[in-house]
Amino acid sequence: MQITTNRFSFVSASLALMVTYVTSAVPIPLYGTYQLYDHVSYWQLSLSSVVYFIGAVTALVLLGRLSNHWGRKPVALLSLMLAALSVAVFVNVHSAPPLIVGRLLQGLSCGLASTALASWLVDHARSVPSWIPAAVISCGPMTGLTLGGVGSGFLIEYAPYPRQLPFVTALVLIAGCLLLVAKSQETMPRKPGSLKSLRPNFKLPARAKKAFPLAACTFVCTWALGGFFQAFGPAMAREQLHSQSAIAAALVFASIMAPSSVGASLAGRMTAAKAQFTGMLMFSVFVGGVLLALQHGVLTGFLIASICAGIAQGMVLTGSIGTMVNGLQPEERANVFAVIYSTSYAGAAIPTLISGQLSSHFSLLQIASGYGLLALFGSVIVLTSRLIKNPRQTSREIL
Repeated sequence: MQITTNRFSFVSASLALMVTYVTSAVPIPLYGTYQLYDHVSYWQLSLSSVVYFIGAVTALVLLGRLSNHWGRKPVALLSLMLAALSVAVFVNVHSAPPLIVGRLLQGLSCGLASTALASWLVDHARSVPSWIPAAVISCGPMTGLTLGGVGSGFLIEYAPYPRQLPFVTALVLIAGCLLLVAKSQETMPRKPGSLKSLRPNFKLPARAKKAFPLAACTFVCTWALGGFFQAFGPAMAREQLHSQSAIAAALVFASIMAPSSVGASLAGRMTAAKAQFTGMLMFSVFVGGVLLALQHGVLTGFLIASICAGIAQGMVLTGSIGTMVNGLQPEERANVFAVIYSTSYAGAAIPTLISGQLSSHFSLLQIASGYGLLALFGSVIVLTSRLIKNPRQTSREIL
């Protein structure tokens, strides 16, 4: 009976994590509409993405350990309610300010979810195969972003009320998750010290601290590209790939996010360190393919290369997270996840902010090339680290 209850709670936490990210992706296919009809600029679009990342990092740094004191369930419910509030803001967006406010709320929601819900599902990890929790944590957000972006794109293109219906649908999903979370089993009893927990703390357990520098490199390189697709995906579809469709914009965004679950599954069949190494090398190669397809304006080639890069991204993220969280105690998890996601969001926010500033001086292809160089840099760092630790085995894996 205990296993059944735990499995229900694991599934509930996993679904709530994904739906939080579903909600955060719903506005993205509308970026072209906001730009065309509401005169929202490239800079304002990139700023909305940066504000989203800032909200997430703020929640992670200040509220990342709150679930250790309030319990997982109350913080998870708070995260879902913030997502619902963001939906209410987005229903009536006709200028940049409400867009930015809505994205800030979504960032706060996702930041809370990234610690409370991730820690909660790991608390129930014994009810499922061992590779699934790391896969859900690394790829659940990507899967949610994919479903939110593609689902929103279809509703915008084919359903009535394109500016409202996607958000109403998201609200229904949030309501369902609120019910599931309310019925789930709490794993962290309430205890004092919640105010003290608001003080930023980046201290890591010894195992996670040792793995962090290399993992951080992979988090930054992969999430940076995801941030670029989030801010400029619709513009890439329109300007580089010559498609005005909201579905095309959603597919461009989803192509890098959706396949990550496949990569996570592949990572489950190897050690965390090997998944990190193999995934990072593959990622840099396929990002090169993305740039080549962008240069020639070939949508099919772009989607294929992006899908392959997404698979590699799932491998490297699952592997990197595994190197940091495997073997941790329950009370250590929330803080480690806060550090993981803070690093990831910062790695996405800073390049996106720079890209927004450069968008008036350089083409999207030129800006995207910078992300290709970042991916190449990451693969060199991972390869060098692997060669130093185990040169013979690394040489065999490369050859």
